[in-house]
Amino acid sequence: MNEKQRLEGQQVQSINPSDKKSEKDYSKYFETVYTAPSLKDAKKRGKEEVKYHKDFDLPEEFIGLGKGRKFYIRTYGCQMNEHDTEVMAGIFMGLGYQPTDTVEDANVILLNTCAIRENAENKVFGELGHLKHLRKENPDLLIGVCGCMSQEESVVNKILKTYTQVDMIFGTHNIHRLPNILHEAYMSKEMVLEVWSKEGDVIENLPKVRRGNIKAWVNIMYGCDKFCTYCIVPYTRGKERSRRPEDIIQEVRQLAAQGYQEITLLGQNVNAYGKDFKDMTYGLGDLMEAIHKIDIPRIRFTTSHPRDFDDRLIEVLANGGNLVEHIHLPVQSGSNDVLKIMARKYTREQFLELVRKIKDKVPGATFTTDIIVGYPNETEEQFEETLSLYREVGFEAAYTFIYSPREGTPAAKMKDNVPMEVKKERLQRLNALVNELSAEAMKRYQHEVVEVLVEGESKNNPDTLAGYTRKNKLVNFKGPRTAIGKIVKVKVTDAKTWSLTGEIIEEKENLEVS
Repeated sequence: MNEKQRLEGQQVQSINPSDKKSEKDYSKYFETVYTAPSLKDAKKRGKEEVKYHKDFDLPEEFIGLGKGRKFYIRTYGCQMNEHDTEVMAGIFMGLGYQPTDTVEDANVILLNTCAIRENAENKVFGELGHLKHLRKENPDLLIGVCGCMSQEESVVNKILKTYTQVDMIFGTHNIHRLPNILHEAYMSKEMVLEVWSKEGDVIENLPKVRRGNIKAWVNIMYGCDKFCTYCIVPYTRGKERSRRPEDIIQEVRQLAAQGYQEITLLGQNVNAYGKDFKDMTYGLGDLMEAIHKIDIPRIRFTTSHPRDFDDRLIEVLANGGNLVEHIHLPVQSGSNDVLKIMARKYTREQFLELVRKIKDKVPGATFTTDIIVGYPNETEEQFEETLSLYREVGFEAAYTFIYSPREGTPAAKMKDNVPMEVKKERLQRLNALVNELSAEAMKRYQHEVVEVLVEGESKNNPDTLAGYTRKNKLVNFKGPRTAIGKIVKVKVTDAKTWSLTGEIIEEKENLEVS
């Protein structure tokens, strides 16, 4: 590694995991070569210039690297990871690899990892253990770990020490370097470690292999600057970096021309889009207004932070049309005291006022959310405030979690004085409320006609089709396979807690909707 790379925080190293190093030796190695997540260091943002690369091409010398080889990617975590997997699949196929659905048939296996909860990390370590026998059967197999877990010092240290079957580790900022990493892994007998602590640049024209041709992810920005005390994302994904609007709009136009029916704009904090632009004032509301004019039936965005959900965005969403009225708005807690130690930097009252404004301007707006229970020091009274806020907003669904400490975050240093049995009991009570309100919301659709974007066969019944409404409600119904990929009208005959069952309206009428 040269001095310039060291100063920029770029870590590139080949390591022989069979070397007899003690845990202490590895720790010493990382002090000099690998930069661990640090709240102090990560907050020093804004000075480094983010560069935009619009002309990415696969290196010619690696074209054909995958001839006769197959790849398999297992994805954990959020939609951003799903999108990263699409990009890596595009790179693999550009190099000549072919995809496979089984690890047994693969020549390269990648685990694209999530670090947001301990349970997600444990699943990855378990999978690495299961893959060990494949290496014994196939010495030429390459096994790689990428994604958010790779950005954590403790995780990389554990892999080096325990999972010697891993051939390559790379992070979230250098996916475009996959051809080089693969080449190095083939040529070297040592493990390839390439993790950048410095945030990556914005690179356009990366190849993608999208899952299906009906719905598509469109990444509009990277990273997060919010530093909620429980969250590892600002360390694993880096500072906020926005793509230029003209590149996003062009990508959406291409998707529309290809017949996609729905796009979801992605970002760790999608509402902060454009705040890093120095040459213009342009936010998510402006981008949504531009995309609103493109002939694509549905447009969504995720994930929002209440602090950045501004009046301009609400004003644009009020236009309706292809801008759907389903809003995912993570609140995390209904207690001001808990919100304060989470560093969410809004109050319960401010959140409720935001919801009121959205409901006032966006007819029929529906809300879903994320909630953490059992945060350090959370009292019974504070938990009850979360329940009351959930009822007051009238959320129709929620992702609910027991607090999981993440090493390197401020919350991990807090005294966790809420017993696990209390956390589990609170989660059960919260989930009971979530189920109750979801069932109530679904009942309102009984005998109603809804527009369903048909995605394919039901997971539980191949004779049944399934799709989602504008408000993100799952609908199952019997109908012709020609309906897949279209928006059709379905009359709801039965409302369950988490899904609707219906009958497709005469196909002639549906042709007008599609």
